Amino acid sequence: MDDVAVPGENVFPSGHQARSGALLGETLENLLVSAIAVDDDGLIVAVNTATQRLLDRDVSDLVGQDLHDLLHRDEYGHAVPRTRCRMRKALLTGDTGHGDAEWFARGDGTLVRLSWLVTPCAPGPGGAGALALLYEPTRPTVLPDEGGPSAPLTELDRLALLAETTTQLTSTLDVDEALRRLAALTVPRLADWAVFDLITERDEVRRVLVVEHKDGILVERDDLQGPMPPVPAESPMPLSRALRGAASSLAGPATYQGPPDSGIAVEQQALFTATGMHSAVIAPIRGLRDVLGALTLGRAERHDAFTPADLPLLEDLTRRAGLALDNARLYQRQRKVAETMQRHLLPQLPVLPGLEMTARYLPAPDASSVGGDWYDAFALAANAHALAIGDVVGHDLDAAAGMAQVRNMLRAFAWSHPEAAPSAVVTRLDEAVMHIAEVPMATMILARLTLGEDALWRLRWTNAGHPPPLLVTHDGQARYLDQGHGILLGTGVTRPRPDAVTVLPEQATLLLYTDGLVESPHHSLDHGLDRLRRHAASLAHRPLDSFCDLVLDQVRPSDNDDDVAMIALRTPRMP
Repeated sequence: MDDVAVPGENVFPSGHQARSGALLGETLENLLVSAIAVDDDGLIVAVNTATQRLLDRDVSDLVGQDLHDLLHRDEYGHAVPRTRCRMRKALLTGDTGHGDAEWFARGDGTLVRLSWLVTPCAPGPGGAGALALLYEPTRPTVLPDEGGPSAPLTELDRLALLAETTTQLTSTLDVDEALRRLAALTVPRLADWAVFDLITERDEVRRVLVVEHKDGILVERDDLQGPMPPVPAESPMPLSRALRGAASSLAGPATYQGPPDSGIAVEQQALFTATGMHSAVIAPIRGLRDVLGALTLGRAERHDAFTPADLPLLEDLTRRAGLALDNARLYQRQRKVAETMQRHLLPQLPVLPGLEMTARYLPAPDASSVGGDWYDAFALAANAHALAIGDVVGHDLDAAAGMAQVRNMLRAFAWSHPEAAPSAVVTRLDEAVMHIAEVPMATMILARLTLGEDALWRLRWTNAGHPPPLLVTHDGQARYLDQGHGILLGTGVTRPRPDAVTVLPEQATLLLYTDGLVESPHHSLDHGLDRLRRHAASLAHRPLDSFCDLVLDQVRPSDNDDDVAMIALRTPRMP
């Protein structure tokens, strides 16, 4: 008979694991709060009945799913980014962690605010994992009665809000994330609505975020966002003055009842009508040199209006927001320059008759800087081509510039000695890195690809501390080319570098890649290499472009903040 999932039990194979799973389910049932057991990958292996009731989900919807991805949300209902989730970190590292009043997704699509506690446990024989408890917050968030006056903030409350704002805004370098955090800090604590209008680098105004407090959660109103008219030079209207950098002011529907003096006034009339705001405060968001935009906080459900006494707090908030946005824009500008430079330095691939070749470059996630990953391919002689891939240590403009130096020197050395072995070229490059390049250390693979008289392609390569190439045959066998391995560049150690040679079978796929494809802070490198080998083998029959796209999608760890470069080639079918 097939196994049937019942409340409080995990679905285990028969035998010893089945008895262990049943025992674990019975143990969880003794807990009166929601209890979820996960394995060392964060996958749910058992839940109790309290969990199913609390989350409105059947056991079959929970077991086998990633706890974080399935359940954990932010106040907008979006999945909490893995790299910034304290709960997921505790689940995977075996630490004990706690969080208060965070959002979780129920089976019906609604959100529920719960506290959580994670502690290490062994969900099965010889296994590692964690136990997560979900329960009602010990200190529920108290919101003002709908339609009633909000309690004024004490001086201690104001200081706490400013401190929290500073912490939240300075811990991100993403503009959109900074605005969402500020909206979450001010709504519903100070207002029912938060509206952000930003001035772009082309001096255009855009309403980038409108947030409403509705049914206990924050809702982004995309229908109220979009481009805005230009800032009028002389308009006395509050938003126009704020976008010119004037002091904060109060506003209401009556402010915009008369004939509009500008396009911005027309948009403000529409905003007050659509939101039902009866009172608002508008303040400029100033950076170190320029006005970056304006923040509007509005009240619609609460009957009490903003007063002049509220303006100093709003100005303190927008002052902190201005500094955070300045830093985020500067970071993104630097990142864009580095990424653009890096992309332009990556080459066009040569065309080899009968041989397919493609490459990929994937920048690091938003939380990280641009790295020094690169690839190259160029002709050496009539029937010989060079393939290279490498990674310069660092994650900034210096790493991208160092990558350009290494790549250009490698091309010069290889081209000037087209018959030289790859090891000889890399040895000379290592000497140059030590004496004339501004590169601390780097890893790389240089390979020479030649077509023999038997119509088979041969690969001769040397490896300077880089992850090994992967060769996948057409029948789905995958193996790493571990030979030819030497020390990385820039160490100052003089040691002979080996070469290795192999014949590439027909319709085989050769993949060169950087460590961002296989490294993870939560798993060993061997785990990542084995994961790449298995997935690549399963994709052996895919077209080469599809092969590369699926490898990136399926293999690259979601918690890795490094960039990835890949170059792949496929040999032709023999006639």
